[in-house]
Amino acid sequence: MDAKQEKDYIYSGQMVLFGEKDVIGFGDKEFQVKEIDRVIANNTIIKNHYSHKVYNATYINLGVYYKDELKGVLQYGYAMNPASQESVVSNTKIDEYLELNRMWLDDCLGKNSESKAISYSIKYIKRKFKGKIKWVQSFADERCGKNGIVYQACSFKYYGEHTSDFWELDGVVYHNIQMTVSPDTKRYNKEVHYLQSNKDRAVKMSLRQFRYICFIDKRWVANCLLEEKEYPKHYKEKENENGKENT
Repeated sequence: MDAKQEKDYIYSGQMVLFGEKDVIGFGDKEFQVKEIDRVIANNTIIKNHYSHKVYNATYINLGVYYKDELKGVLQYGYAMNPASQESVVSNTKIDEYLELNRMWLDDCLGKNSESKAISYSIKYIKRKFKGKIKWVQSFADERCGKNGIVYQACSFKYYGEHTSDFWELDGVVYHNIQMTVSPDTKRYNKEVHYLQSNKDRAVKMSLRQFRYICFIDKRWVANCLLEEKEYPKHYKEKENENGKENT
């Protein structure tokens, strides 16, 4: 690791008797990603993210700071089905992977800010967990557009797309599993009860999801059970749409 990259790690100000200080982020004075309180992260996501809701299985909360002002949040944790990791990468234990559950950045940050924030967060995770986390997964939602180009810029591998069902109720987006799971399920109880009690008002939508994986430990690529594919190009789809409109 070169001297500059080592310098860009952000450490806790707390004194330690043995070993090195705890890593809490990565970046420089102008742009940095670092740990923040869960309540602040959740409130920011609820206010600004297109889903207007948080995911309870998140356990890493990172703030994106531009010139010392909070301008974004990234939240990492388990997948919607927490124990599904072995169907993606074999021999992965439940605490050896992460999913990027939520990400929001202020538009004022401009071009390339999302890929920069993701890249910085991966560097933080790699150092913070010291080899424990083998890979990180994320899904690009078609509502965001561009088919996950921010992950392509971070050299994530692409593993295809699928369509998932969601429900929108009172401006909040719910995954279909919350419509079908038993309302007695503790992890979903409050949200599930509200959604299912108001099913007649909820609007169902089917959305494309693009799967991307970053292998922090490169040796684990060989364990992936999915077929790697070429990156989808959002501009080609737009060209095809324009072509259809012109005919």
